[in-house]
Amino acid sequence: MTVTNQTDLPTRGKYLEFGGQLKTLFPQAQDWVNLNHGSYGTMPLVIREKFRAYQDLAEATPDKFIRYDQGKLIDESREAVAKLVNAPTDTVVFVTNATEAVNTVFRNMKWNEDGKDVILFFSTIYPACAKIADFMVDYFGSHRVGIHEIPLHYPLEDEDIIQLFRDAVAALEKQGKRARICTFDVVSSNPGLVFPWEALCKACKELDVLSMVDGAQGIGMVELDLAAADPDFFTSNCHKWLHVPRGCAILYCPLRNQDMIATPLSTSHGYVPRTAVRRDVLPPNTKPPFVNRFELVATKDRSQDIVTKDAIAWRRDVCGGEARIMAYLWDLNKRGSRHVAARLRTEVLENTKGTLTNCAMANIALPIWLPGGKGKGAGEHEEDMVVPEHEAVQVRLWMMQTMKDEYHTLMPLFWMDDRLWVRTSAQIYLDMKDYEYAAKVLEELAARVANGEYKI
Repeated sequence: MTVTNQTDLPTRGKYLEFGGQLKTLFPQAQDWVNLNHGSYGTMPLVIREKFRAYQDLAEATPDKFIRYDQGKLIDESREAVAKLVNAPTDTVVFVTNATEAVNTVFRNMKWNEDGKDVILFFSTIYPACAKIADFMVDYFGSHRVGIHEIPLHYPLEDEDIIQLFRDAVAALEKQGKRARICTFDVVSSNPGLVFPWEALCKACKELDVLSMVDGAQGIGMVELDLAAADPDFFTSNCHKWLHVPRGCAILYCPLRNQDMIATPLSTSHGYVPRTAVRRDVLPPNTKPPFVNRFELVATKDRSQDIVTKDAIAWRRDVCGGEARIMAYLWDLNKRGSRHVAARLRTEVLENTKGTLTNCAMANIALPIWLPGGKGKGAGEHEEDMVVPEHEAVQVRLWMMQTMKDEYHTLMPLFWMDDRLWVRTSAQIYLDMKDYEYAAKVLEELAARVANGEYKI
């Protein structure tokens, strides 16, 4: 039977029963196995309908809606999402994505003229965010601001990462430099694992380093308490794990730092010039300057921001709330990834305390190595294969393209420490059957690589 309405689905108590039967509630193709929710997310059909309804309101009376109604609806969503991350409403605004948020912070930074300022980040940083730091150096010059990358080689304990950060700050001080700001993740992208971001916020504060927390993978997947963590700046994509349309993220800035963010990337109506007086063209309001700067930025669709409150309500009223959702995601992530690793006779990337997989993503080793890795003859299985280093990119690209074309799924593959790894994502519309399929796909693809099919 094809289910087209959530009222037809099984429930546990008054809430939906999670698992593969929920795929019909989402707009994805029913023959597609979405094991990579972490990259782009998706929304339920009911949220898509509400999203389009807000777009219809904007088209029905554009002037009324954009000038008078839109801001109030955005405020409602800011309030809803602020409660979710335990932050004051007026410290949270919407931007398009986490990359835009990090750009906004860095492009508002004022670097000291003594040339001692250094931007820190870890080697697992999202590549786009590393390029933001590169742009700072290219624009201002290496005589004004520098970069220091902290290498990470997993598996690592949380305290090891904190110590590496402390060591880096101390090393910079010995060189006469100043660790000015550090970018780090809540859950890193590749490998997809939990980062000790709260402890790093504390360490940043102790060492007088600004913290720029990239929680692109965060809200809706892990518990966030910004009041307790108290970062200097924080961002998270709502469209990844909160069941919101793509193009929606939050930027959090505590009151103490709001004067540092003079403008969004597109300076617009909310900007307050320091050297001139301009007449406002919008109805007056009493919102803080920080909020006003981000309320009407050019003429762009804000429906994905507005519908965030509806997505949060759907997760609460239909799914049973954030704690219930996260409990399912974490459990499925751990059980599913262990199943895939057992089938491949490999391992899940984890530390001794089991903190790296306390989220909805996991990293599973494949039986494919590069020369120089610890593969055959070093404790791994005889059937493991070693591919020439000059074919590493070709192998990864062939496997991912074959996954999408022949198996109707896609799981990101990446090389790390001379071994090929895969990242999987749990979601409420998945269950163990989907992980069994993932294991089958990866096992078959590994065998096809061993047979040299990627060379054809």
